[in-house]
Amino acid sequence: MFSDAAKIVVISGLAIVVTGLLLMAAEKNGVRGWLNWFGNLPLDFRIERDNFRLYFPIGSSLTLSLLLTLLLYLINKFTR
Repeated sequence: MFSDAAKIVVISGLAIVVTGLLLMAAEKNGVRGWLNWFGNLPLDFRIERDNFRLYFPIGSSLTLSLLLTLLLYLINKFTR
């Protein structure tokens, strides 16, 4: 039982580390253009006034949720 949980934690940790390294390398090399779409999707609401700023990222949240759901599904499918 604990070995299954341990596998999931290790795989998740490795995925986070690899993602972080890729983002750091992209920022260092100035290749951040491929990530500019995130936060500017159609359902991301941004209201800016004089003394008020509201940012409500519905589209980015849905996209991130779908990607994480797919990732967890694939991890669950291949670790059994």
